[in-house]
Order: sequence, then structure tokens, then C-alpha cells
Amino acid sequence: MKNSAPPALVIVMSVSLLLLAGCAGLGTHLEPPRISLAHIQPQQFTGLEAVFQIQLRVFNTNDVDLQVNGIEADLEINGKPFATGVSKAAVKIPSFGTDLVPVTVYSSVIDIVKGFHGLKDTTQLKYRLKGKLRVTGDNMISTTLPFESEGQVTFNDSKAAGN
Repeated sequence: MKNSAPPALVIVMSVSLLLLAGCAGLGTHLEPPRISLAHIQPQQFTGLEAVFQIQLRVFNTNDVDLQVNGIEADLEINGKPFATGVSKAAVKIPSFGTDLVPVTVYSSVIDIVKGFHGLKDTTQLKYRLKGKLRVTGDNMISTTLPFESEGQVTFNDSKAAGN
């Protein structure tokens, strides 16, 4: 005796799978954003932690506006972990446009010492920035776009130059 699903159940499951496949194909493919470190400013130092406010320059290379709903970022200085943070920023970036997204990042005093060790005569430091941007495009559901960039930070004026 065979165990088989009733024909009505097979039809309902088949139609459901087709609808799901069709909906998945309706979304717009988004290019990952280009992001660079635009500014870094110390905010607070406590016993074992430092808080910095960074601004990330987000370049939208897509042909739809992007609504940034949040961002997660990890910052390395000279190849060593420096700070990490998240932001629930609500910034709308126009298609083929750019805007700044603020992120508060946190660093341990130990990571700061490691990042600056042996740099007494240097005014420029190499940085690497990576993370994820949570966005919603025109007529789209929310999606996560990864990013990664590198550049140099000049601490004379706390400005950064990125790739």
C-alpha cells in the first residue's frame, strides 16, 4: 500500500512553490554600496572603553533610491581591530547619489593601544572598514548589503581619505 499525498494537497503545494519562486524573481538586484570613512571624532573615554562618532560616506550606485534602516561596522587600524558599532540611522540616499551615515563605534583601550603601537612619528594610519548596510529600495523588501573599503586616516584634522 502506497502512502501518497491527496491530489488537492499536491496542487496547493505546487501553486505555493510557484508563487514563492515568482515573488523572489520580482525584486530588483542591488549593487553593494561603496562606503568610505569620512570623519572620526572621539566622544568619550572611560576606564576600559572609548566611544567614537564616525561618519560613513555611502555611495548609492543603483538606479533606485535606498532607504538606510541600519548599519553595522567594524573598523581596523593598521591591520588590527580598533572599533565596532551599529546604528539605526534613517537616511535616504538618492539613486546615483551619496550621503553621510553616522555610526557610534566602541573600542577597548587595549585595542587602541595595539592600533597605535609604534606610530610615534606617523600622522596617517591605514584603515579597513567592513560591515553590512540594511536598506529598503523603491518597491522592495528590506535587504542586507555587505561592504568593505580601505583608506588612510590623517589625525591632524580627523578627516579620512578612502577608496
